[in-house]
Amino acid sequence: MWYNSSMRLDKFLVACAVGSRTEVKNLLKAGRVTVNGKKEKSAKLQINEERDEIRFDGQVLEYEEFVYYMMNKPQGVISATEDSIHRTVLDLLDDIARTKEVFPVGRLDIDTHGLLLLTNDGKLAHALLSPKRHVDKAYLAHVEGIMTQEDVETFAKGIPLKDFTCQPARLELVSVDPEKNQSLVRVTIAEGKFHQVKRMVAYCGKEVVDLQRLTMGTLALDENLERGEWRRLTQEELEHLLASIA
Repeated sequence: MWYNSSMRLDKFLVACAVGSRTEVKNLLKAGRVTVNGKKEKSAKLQINEERDEIRFDGQVLEYEEFVYYMMNKPQGVISATEDSIHRTVLDLLDDIARTKEVFPVGRLDIDTHGLLLLTNDGKLAHALLSPKRHVDKAYLAHVEGIMTQEDVETFAKGIPLKDFTCQPARLELVSVDPEKNQSLVRVTIAEGKFHQVKRMVAYCGKEVVDLQRLTMGTLALDENLERGEWRRLTQEELEHLLASIA
C-alpha cells in the first residue's frame, strides 16, 4: 500500500537498529522481515511507520523519531557534523546513529574532552542552548599556576573579556600543588562562549592545560565511558533532562 506519510522499508529497518543498510538488504532477501503479515523482500517498498505492522524475526518493530546519545568526546575530534580536515564526533558513531542524523548539542573545543550530548531532537537542543535558560555546565580544569581565593571572587563577579563580559561563574579549588605550580579546579558556567573557561583562567594570569566537561544541565558524564565511547541516554537521564527544560 502507498500512503502520503511514507518511508522506504530499508530506511525504517536501519532506523529501528535492525542493522546497517547492507545488512538489512540481506535480511530482507532471507525473508526475515514481514509487512502486515507477509514476507517482504523489497528494500524500496514505501511503508507507513504508523499504520503498517513491520516485524523482524516475528518481533514487532517500533519506530523512534528521536534518539539521544551521551559521548565522552576525546581530544583531537571536533564537535561538528562534517569537516574536511579533522575527524568529527559523528565519525565515532555507528550507521544507525548517523542514519538518525544526530548532531552535537553545543560545541566542545577540539582539545577539550568530556561530556557531549548528541541528538536529532532540535527542540531539546534549542532549549538547552538558549541563553535565556542559563543551563549550567561544569568543567574540570588542570591549570598551570596557583588559583587562589581571589580568583574565586573574580569569577563570582563576572569577568570582563575583550569581546563580552562573562556572567558570574563558580570556581571551586579542588587541589593546589605549590611545588609543581599546578591547580585542579572545577568551573561552573551558564554560558558556553568560544574558549570561555580558558579565557577566564587566562584573565587571572594562569593557563588551562587540560579541560574536561563533566556536566550539562542535569546530565553528568558516565565515568564508565572511555574517551571516544558513547551510549544511549537511560530513560531516567532523558526524563530528568526533558523535565529540566519543560
